[in-house]
Amino acid sequence: MAEINADAAWTVEGYDVDAVRSKYKQERDKRIRADGPNQYRFISRDGDLAEYVKDPYVERIEREPVSDEVEATVIGGGFAGLLLSARLRQAGITSLRVVEQGGDFGGTWYWNRYPGIACDVESYVYLPLLEEVGYMPTEKYAKGPEIFGYCQMFARHFDLYRDALLQTRVTDVRWNEDDGVWIVSTDRGDRFRSKYVCMTFGTFLHPKLPGIPGIEDFRGTSFHTSRWDYEHTGGDSYGNLHKLRDKVVGVIGSGATAVQCVPMLAKDAEHVFVFQRTPAIVDVRENRPTDPEWVASLEPGWQRARIENFSACIAGEETDVDLVDDAWTRVFHHLRKTRPVTGSQAEAMELADFQHMESIRARVGEIVHDPVTAEALRPYYRFLCKRPCFHDEYLQAFNRPNVTLVDTHGKGPDRVTENGIVVAGEEYRIDTLVYATGFASIRQDLKTRLGYDVFGRSGQALSDKWKDGISTLFGAQTHNFPNFFVVSYFQTGVASNQTHPLDEMAKHISNIIREARDRQATTVDITEAAEDEWVQTVISSSTASADFLESCTPSYYNNEGQPDLALFRRNGPYARGILPFSKLLAEWRSSGEYAGLEFE
Repeated sequence: MAEINADAAWTVEGYDVDAVRSKYKQERDKRIRADGPNQYRFISRDGDLAEYVKDPYVERIEREPVSDEVEATVIGGGFAGLLLSARLRQAGITSLRVVEQGGDFGGTWYWNRYPGIACDVESYVYLPLLEEVGYMPTEKYAKGPEIFGYCQMFARHFDLYRDALLQTRVTDVRWNEDDGVWIVSTDRGDRFRSKYVCMTFGTFLHPKLPGIPGIEDFRGTSFHTSRWDYEHTGGDSYGNLHKLRDKVVGVIGSGATAVQCVPMLAKDAEHVFVFQRTPAIVDVRENRPTDPEWVASLEPGWQRARIENFSACIAGEETDVDLVDDAWTRVFHHLRKTRPVTGSQAEAMELADFQHMESIRARVGEIVHDPVTAEALRPYYRFLCKRPCFHDEYLQAFNRPNVTLVDTHGKGPDRVTENGIVVAGEEYRIDTLVYATGFASIRQDLKTRLGYDVFGRSGQALSDKWKDGISTLFGAQTHNFPNFFVVSYFQTGVASNQTHPLDEMAKHISNIIREARDRQATTVDITEAAEDEWVQTVISSSTASADFLESCTPSYYNNEGQPDLALFRRNGPYARGILPFSKLLAEWRSSGEYAGLEFE
């Protein structure tokens, strides 16, 4: 825990602003492509790359189709679905079904089991409802297997396995006006009725591959990090990849996933080539075991206080202490508290951003011995252009003789051959190819992203209603889709700790359903006027800047260098942040008026 001097000003002097901006632009321009997000190959379950999305963790279990009726259905078993289901249980919903395409609960933490996987937000705030479940993480930044295990524990605690349909993908959701229920169909032949349907989006849902030629030609073993092939590598998420000791491994990608798995590969593989388009921001992590004395000192309500303190520090709000005190909170505290020496606050923050990024680049030089490799690993862009990473072994891995950085100078590899990867005309021969290339953008059209569509009153398709931008009230409901709820990050409060807004949405939705039950209402919908008003509120609250987005290096943050500012503002968050958003929802509910809702 760190004390905060709220009166302290962080000032920045001595920077040649034009020179820094010019360098950032130069690096950005190297990476701009005319095809933007279309440079990637998006994998379908039935296409020529379907093997990259198969579940490698469990065998398919055959079962008979389901044709019953439940009160509430939650689509998705990640933390969004888990939290919503838990809050519905607390609201008195006993007839509850979760439909999840994975073989178990966990979402991101079910699919991603690559070596080194861990949370980059403190686990005491990231893992939700710790006090309710009765669990304490073993370390400050929990590793993937522990988080996946917690998801299973969470599901057992709230009795979510009962009636759940795992290894099942929703294919169609339709409103039956005559009966006032939703009809849910799945790829297992299920066709059941549900009074309420709650849809979760999932942030990391569909793996993507680079759109480079030759992927199908590679004769070695290849896989996406979210479908790690431990039969080929040996070991598990903690390492010991002993089957790679005579293998040369190529990793395409240098973002958050590569930052975690490259050090593990380096410990066991004969050689590792890391093919980099854009270097990541890599700050310190400083992980440590959970202190038993600290745990013994905690009082009831400690986690809620810690979650809100973390979000307040990230937002730069006035706080007496920083309970989390890590690289996340320290940098945001300084950036938000910046005071101008001359000029505007925006200019002062830009200078502070330059200074912080210079410290990140300096850290690379302090750690990486080879000056050419170090220079290639230095990120030249603004801090918020990409999600930052935190690791204490990634940069150090490039000092190993069996690790080679292949910097593609922003272009990416030329092609994949039968035996390796070609960059700038040179072939790097490899045995194993790992795609650390992330997931399909949230800007995909709804039906493509989810794999199904939702049809509301008069047969209106949700994908059609939202084709030009999302329309909701508080990000949770949309007009003409009665008894239908959404949990996502669209048009809701934003937070670096992603489970915080998910829980706020879960509490909000479960409260509305409980109110509908108390009123003995058959349906609950929102008015078109309330929807329009909230959309305008989100747009007007947005701080998104066209200049900033266009100046950033291409990533999924700015649609690979092709930002649509109007869509970004509409589909983005309520920019005042998660704490003001949570307060707004709480006050709206406590009034008892439920303004903008229609109970019938």
